[in-house]
Amino acid sequence: MGNIILLVVCFLAGMIMRRSGRFPSGSATVLNQFIINISLPALALLHIHELKIDLSLAFPITMAWIVFLVSVVFFLIVGKAMGLGRQSIGCLMLSGGFGNTSFVGIPMINAYYGASLVGIGVLADQAGSFLCLSTLGIFTAAKFSSGKLSFAQVLKKVAMFPPFQALVVAVLLKPVEYPEWLIITLSELGSTITPLALVSVGFQLHLGYMKGALGKLGVGLLYKLAVAPVVIYILFVWLMGGTGEIVQVTVFEAAMGPMVTSSIVAMDYDLDPPLATLMLGIGIPLSFITLPVWFYLLGGV
Repeated sequence: MGNIILLVVCFLAGMIMRRSGRFPSGSATVLNQFIINISLPALALLHIHELKIDLSLAFPITMAWIVFLVSVVFFLIVGKAMGLGRQSIGCLMLSGGFGNTSFVGIPMINAYYGASLVGIGVLADQAGSFLCLSTLGIFTAAKFSSGKLSFAQVLKKVAMFPPFQALVVAVLLKPVEYPEWLIITLSELGSTITPLALVSVGFQLHLGYMKGALGKLGVGLLYKLAVAPVVIYILFVWLMGGTGEIVQVTVFEAAMGPMVTSSIVAMDYDLDPPLATLMLGIGIPLSFITLPVWFYLLGGV
């Protein structure tokens, strides 16, 4: 419940900041840069270093990668059919192709499935969503922000993405035990991502944009809240015969609303920022209605 209240408060704070005129018009850009250059690298250095990957948990690890890869194909086809520009298609891939497997996902797992399965959400987030965003996600953002970039230039952008650099350092430091002061420092810096990201989104959220964006917003949310979990259900349950709570939680995570961090990346790469803010501002509250439906449907798995 605390996470949901924080989400609402930060969204509203961002909107009030913009309307009050007390903060400069470029405030969201500064907040986004802090997130990308400080908050996210801190999380990578902390959690990737501590992450223990068990191959028996392949379902939650691969789920985010599959959802994103399918989203690339889905939005390329649907986006071109709708006549959308490359920036809007790239935005939908990032904001619709990644789920909020951490900030919303973890408390939702705790509420619906219990604390004993929260670790599945952490694994889906760190080895799934975060790793995929830091590699394939940034590759996609760089490519769709400018079609003139060569493959080498896109790879350079991925390599220069601060969270990706922190990810590499975290892997290299796995044999090294972090001192207590470093763990505390990284944890505190990483904890800034949620309030800052949501304030940034609230600051940029203009509901007036909905009128001209209903089509692309609708297809983005349709994929994230319905198509993505259906794809994972068909693959893991029907085709692979998966059963039990791990599979249930994995499909449940696939049904989460849009990921805050991937949408911030879309904004940072100027991939239809108004659409990215709408995907978050409408998608996350809407997921609070659709998630109980998925929980009910997954009861027999």
